[in-house]
Amino acid sequence: MGKSAIFSQLTGVSVTTSNYPGTTVTYTRGTMSYRPCETVVCGGDCRHCAGASGEWERAEVIDVPGTYRLDPQAQAERIAVDMIREGDILVNVVDATNLERNLNLTLQLLEFGKPTIIALNMWDEARHKGVAIDVEALAERLGVPVVPTSGISGEGLMDLRGRMMHAPAAAGESLTDDERWERIGRIVTDVQNLSHRHHTLLERIQDMMIHPVTGAPFALLSLALIFYVIIQAGELLVGWIDRLFAFAYTPLINLISGWLGGGGFFHDILLGQLGSPIDYEAAMGVLTTGVYVSLGLVLPYVLVFYLVMGFLEDLGYLPRVAILFDRLFHMVGLHGYSILPMMLASGGNVPGVLAIRNLESRRERFITAVITCTTIPCMAQTAIILRAVGARGTVFVLILFSALVLVWIALGLILGAAVKGNTPTLLIEVPPYRLPSMKTQFQKLWMRLRAFLKEAIPYMLGGILFINLLNVTGIIRWLGSLARPLVSGLWGLPGESVAALILGIIRKDAAVALLEPLMLTDAQVVTATLVLILYFPCAATFAVLAKELGLKDLIKAFSIMAATTLIAGALIRFTMGAFAPALTLALIWVAVIALFILGSYLGHHSKGRQAI
Repeated sequence: MGKSAIFSQLTGVSVTTSNYPGTTVTYTRGTMSYRPCETVVCGGDCRHCAGASGEWERAEVIDVPGTYRLDPQAQAERIAVDMIREGDILVNVVDATNLERNLNLTLQLLEFGKPTIIALNMWDEARHKGVAIDVEALAERLGVPVVPTSGISGEGLMDLRGRMMHAPAAAGESLTDDERWERIGRIVTDVQNLSHRHHTLLERIQDMMIHPVTGAPFALLSLALIFYVIIQAGELLVGWIDRLFAFAYTPLINLISGWLGGGGFFHDILLGQLGSPIDYEAAMGVLTTGVYVSLGLVLPYVLVFYLVMGFLEDLGYLPRVAILFDRLFHMVGLHGYSILPMMLASGGNVPGVLAIRNLESRRERFITAVITCTTIPCMAQTAIILRAVGARGTVFVLILFSALVLVWIALGLILGAAVKGNTPTLLIEVPPYRLPSMKTQFQKLWMRLRAFLKEAIPYMLGGILFINLLNVTGIIRWLGSLARPLVSGLWGLPGESVAALILGIIRKDAAVALLEPLMLTDAQVVTATLVLILYFPCAATFAVLAKELGLKDLIKAFSIMAATTLIAGALIRFTMGAFAPALTLALIWVAVIALFILGSYLGHHSKGRQAI
């Protein structure tokens, strides 16, 4: 309904994301500037207000996790209710195109007796749909101010800001559910008028996008197109950054190398092995490989991913994807909403794991967390995978991702049958398609990139430093000898790959890059990359996962990941040896995946006919 869009318009880009005390639930804080006014005739534009007095003041504005009810089940919704109780002024963002449903929460909020103002959002969209609302009559029946707004265009936000600080205390009465819905019916009848109109072309397209026959193929094509755009645009940016490194960064590295004497302990740690020209991926220095992998290989793909995902998010397409995948996800004991954490995880595992808190049951959260952390590579990993595995041929990329999908299916089926509990029915609001605001898009992009850089660069540099210290002290060779029976015997990898596996605990994308100097065969590259993706998550994801699941479920999750890695690594090694050429194996796996997806839709349709 545009709650976050209104928040961004009121506060700008200077916002802070925090965790609610004692939890990992995030909320966003910002500040809004205003001047104390005796009147609000200016509509919030204090520059032309005769009633303005005193200096500019700042108020903290909090964008709490979204909720539609005050008797919530999910943790994020429970935290939202607690934060509502602590607030001084409540701004209730109501969807003007869906007034009846939204007023249920509004009447519950009025029972708190706090100063309250209603932002009747998507006002422009309501007009386009033939929905007419008498704003003055609605304000009279609710007993609090109502301001028509549009979070996309900014319409009404000046008025909202001006009247917000003067919002009167609500005088809501305590009602039962039946009494509340009865009152909502009377209010909607009195204040809302719907004019008859035919479906527009856009509305027909929206209906097609959630129909299984037309929507599912479109969703698959869209996802394929999304990743194609990300890959092509990312490669283009990588090429530009390579030239920038050669022009501006290589002279600096050569200068530092001269200061360090061209070799020695500190030279190997900070710069690694320099050649002419410098191979930044293989040098394995903190200031060479560490900096280049972070900024030259990973950042370009992550930037494009966040830009594309932010556009789809504000466009309103992601909820439709959740509906379309609901049938498939029910096969593994989940509902379609679980695809949203997985899509977020393909950009970064940490946001993906944080998103599982919006799932209602412990069973959903556990299964989604395990499947996500085990089988979904983040965009940083994907960037390196496409470079390392893609260099061996497109067919090997197809084999790798097909293997991940098959592991996803097998792991999901096993967990769906083994983990006790129930999966609630999918209830999700599908917003109309809206053209995103460019200003909001770039604000969100900057916030996400800033968070990524803050998280990724220290782990990347620290990981390279850690591996270099282990290598210099001989610990890597010792660990390699201990792990050789497993690494070489079961997976067919050289003992030197242990260094990459250790680094993967800290930062998996850097670990994949570490495989390149080992001169592995095609089958070994695919096996090693699959193992790196499947086994324990990187340190940042581990920390978040521990908070989300708790110690008991975390131990269970790690045991499942370890077993999955051992079995899948061995299977892919032996199947790649048994099938030649590799294209045969890829086609077989793609056919198995297609049959599973088709079976999930046909099986769901058959059950639906029997129920009718």
